Amino acid sequence: MKQSILRNGLNNNPKPILLIGASGELGGALATHYATLGAALCLWGRDADRLATIANACRIAGATRVDVRSLDLRDVDATIAAIARDDDTEPFDLAIIASGLGDIKAVGALVEDAAQVAQLGLVNFVAPSAIAAELGARMAKRKLGKIVIIGSAAAFHALPFAIAYAGSKAGLARFADALRINLRPHGVFVTLVSPGFIDTAAARKVAGPKPMLMSPARAARLIAQATQRGQAHLITPWPFAFLRLVDRALPRFARDWLLRALTPPGR
Repeated sequence: MKQSILRNGLNNNPKPILLIGASGELGGALATHYATLGAALCLWGRDADRLATIANACRIAGATRVDVRSLDLRDVDATIAAIARDDDTEPFDLAIIASGLGDIKAVGALVEDAAQVAQLGLVNFVAPSAIAAELGARMAKRKLGKIVIIGSAAAFHALPFAIAYAGSKAGLARFADALRINLRPHGVFVTLVSPGFIDTAAARKVAGPKPMLMSPARAARLIAQATQRGQAHLITPWPFAFLRLVDRALPRFARDWLLRALTPPGR
């Protein structure tokens, strides 16, 4: 059963899965999920200690091989160079880009800090997009590959208390959709994932209700299933797809009022 799942998802090729953002909680859950299927893994992450812990857990869970690379995606040039070196050594047929930062406006601030806006734009949009473009070009030459880009349901809404997060994820969503259209004729599938609330340490820092909260493990399973199907866009849980439609249908004044009403106190 393990082999059939991997072969269906990886086109009968036991090449390693590249997982960027593996030191995060969702990235770690994805790594563990694929490890239980006997995959070979190439795990990238910022937090070297956590990355080592996850790598060891993946070996115990059944991964056939685990390689790790600790780096900061904010150095985009170094990141792209590392992608090129790793892909030249052993080409990737599946890459999951699960890196990202989440933050909101500071208590009492009138607008989000400019440095925070720049950082979230770089980590949530610029670096993942550049990575996907580099991998997409390489996979297109081989006429084979899958790229999974983890965005957020926040991309659907103009959140006044999380301008940088919502904006950067919105840019990533549009990029992923355009890249998918561009690459599909070349045999490469791109899947955009727009999850709602996931139970992570970063999410728990944000005040306010978190309806339909998912565990990282459940989110990882749903993402893996969508990846295997070659699904263009996964919105999970499904009610967030309905909320996207509601946002589009509301008159601007009503939408603005609702979004302001959802803003946590002091933000």
